[in-house]
Amino acid sequence: MKTKTKLEYIWLDGYSPQNIRSKIKIINSNGNLKLKDIPNWSFDGSSTKQAEGGVSDCILKPVRLYNNSFDAPDHWDSSYFVLCEVYKHHTNTRAKLRSYNTLLKRHDYWFGFEQEYFMYKNDKPIDWYNNMDPQGKYYCGVGTRTVAGRALSDVHLNECLDCGIGITGTNAEVALGQWEYQIFRESAIHACDDLIISRYILQKEAEASGIGIELHPKPIEGNWNGSGCHVNFSTKEMREQGGKKMFDEICEELKSKHKEHMKVYGLYNDKRLTGLHETQSIDKFTYGVSDRGASIRIPINVSHNNFKGYLEDRRPSSNLDPYLVTARIVNTLWHVFEHVPGV
Repeated sequence: MKTKTKLEYIWLDGYSPQNIRSKIKIINSNGNLKLKDIPNWSFDGSSTKQAEGGVSDCILKPVRLYNNSFDAPDHWDSSYFVLCEVYKHHTNTRAKLRSYNTLLKRHDYWFGFEQEYFMYKNDKPIDWYNNMDPQGKYYCGVGTRTVAGRALSDVHLNECLDCGIGITGTNAEVALGQWEYQIFRESAIHACDDLIISRYILQKEAEASGIGIELHPKPIEGNWNGSGCHVNFSTKEMREQGGKKMFDEICEELKSKHKEHMKVYGLYNDKRLTGLHETQSIDKFTYGVSDRGASIRIPINVSHNNFKGYLEDRRPSSNLDPYLVTARIVNTLWHVFEHVPGV
């Protein structure tokens, strides 16, 4: 028996930074759809900075499917999120990352994202008041005097879990109304896709509360941390062979391409990367074990494990395009691993 099935098509527009767009199609189906069952669709690209009015149609090509179980908890097979690429369009940054598929598979890249953001209401972070106490007590805070927005963060966490997104945790951040969640996948493209859909779910859920989600990397001037999206990454060579020499070589390669990385690591990042508030200056590159003021942090457990594991790139901003950042890392480091024997 055919049933009505809801498909929410989701894509990135042509603005800078890119916004998430969506629209809904209802189809008749037998349920339990696969990606191959989802039809291409089109949209008015002249309204998203992706086309001119005279030739306005842009094609949405489905590339990943998520069960929208929180929208239809008793009928999980009748509602889906459909992540799409804008077919053969220059704003399709996911296609750029796909061009590195051979390297991604050869070196078995794993990626994780630490997405920070502010919740806003009435043009300020939620529950802010005059003469705010300085940052310090809010990080991982508990209780109404030190935390705001937990209900939305918890709902978002549960919805991501229900949809099959690789979310691994959440925490309140250093400012009141600032939060973080973490995404991890043993696949670069899948991790990026999960981050985009997790942002979509967060934005959509926040609508119901009249809360705005702010991804600007430095929305609050003064003595407050900004918002980043730290990128954790590893290859099979880093995890299985490792060694201080390899990790130093990786960091030196990243240093040599620092300017190129900063061009795609998010807008307004100069406001955040000042050398203060757990950042390194935007025009400098440093790395160190357990150093949250460095460009690259080598986790202490990695150094204790004979330098086997992953690195944290602390430079990307909260409004990063994950496809561009991931592609840039792979592009910079590909030849480091080409000569590693026995892995």
